[in-house]
Amino acid sequence: MNERILPYADGRLKGRERREFEKHLAACSSCRIRVEEFQKVSGLLGELPLVEPSPAFDVRVRARVAAEPPRQSWWAWLAPSPRVALAASMLVLALAWISHRPGDPAILGPSSPEAEYRMINDLPVLEDYDVVSSFEPLTDLPEPVQNDDANQSM
Repeated sequence: MNERILPYADGRLKGRERREFEKHLAACSSCRIRVEEFQKVSGLLGELPLVEPSPAFDVRVRARVAAEPPRQSWWAWLAPSPRVALAASMLVLALAWISHRPGDPAILGPSSPEAEYRMINDLPVLEDYDVVSSFEPLTDLPEPVQNDDANQSM
């Protein structure tokens, strides 16, 4: 009901809301006192003479508004700063350098039919090497013992 006191005192409540508020006022003396106080203040304000602004007032307000710096739009953050431009150009240069650099032939694969043929022929050996190099039980084997007699005869 506190939110309705000022609109009621100003005469802005209409119809059903006005009737409900008037029923409340009949039962609530504190709201009735507040409405009367607001009506008195409103009456006093109505008795004051209207003050006309001076002709220069409009000119001064327009000058102050024009003197304020313009607000930046939300697009302003897209404007690149010198640091961002430098970082972007360095990134482009690095990408261009990496893309034009000759690649490692081992990574790129065979470059000729002969190299491809040799790779295919060596494939079983490479497969065996992969199995043996990652075969964990081989790590438990003892190191081979070198014979001093064999080393001396050589």
